[in-house]
Amino acid sequence: MKEKTYRVVRLEASMLSAVALLEQDIFTEPWSERSLSLLVGDGAFGYACVCEQEVVAYGGMLLSVDEGQITNIAVRADVRRNGCGKAILTALEEEARKRGLVQISLEVRVSNAAAIALYEAFGYQTAGRRRGFYRRPAEDAFVMLKAL
Repeated sequence: MKEKTYRVVRLEASMLSAVALLEQDIFTEPWSERSLSLLVGDGAFGYACVCEQEVVAYGGMLLSVDEGQITNIAVRADVRRNGCGKAILTALEEEARKRGLVQISLEVRVSNAAAIALYEAFGYQTAGRRRGFYRRPAEDAFVMLKAL
């Protein structure tokens, strides 16, 4: 059986419908395709992990002066633990550095141990807690920061 190959590419408008479907499959409060279009505009950027021409993961970052905020990193359930999340986070950080950003922030569900472990492995530190940040299901979020 041939091993699957994953590539990380810049997120393009033509990928947004696939990303919107990924959001619907993974998140209880998914971003709409229209909202996701922010990630291909001037104030943001994103990357997708592609396997055999199919988007299997993506991540995005909104920009504010010299800081970035990770919107989501989403990996399709059947391809998790294959390095896509790490590859997306690496690409986001590399682009942030190229753009001269000094800090990256994000929110993550307090129960999302896998995501928290990934972010901590990349040097993110918990800086606070947003009570009731998520609605479905209701849950707090950790605010995590990384200085670049």
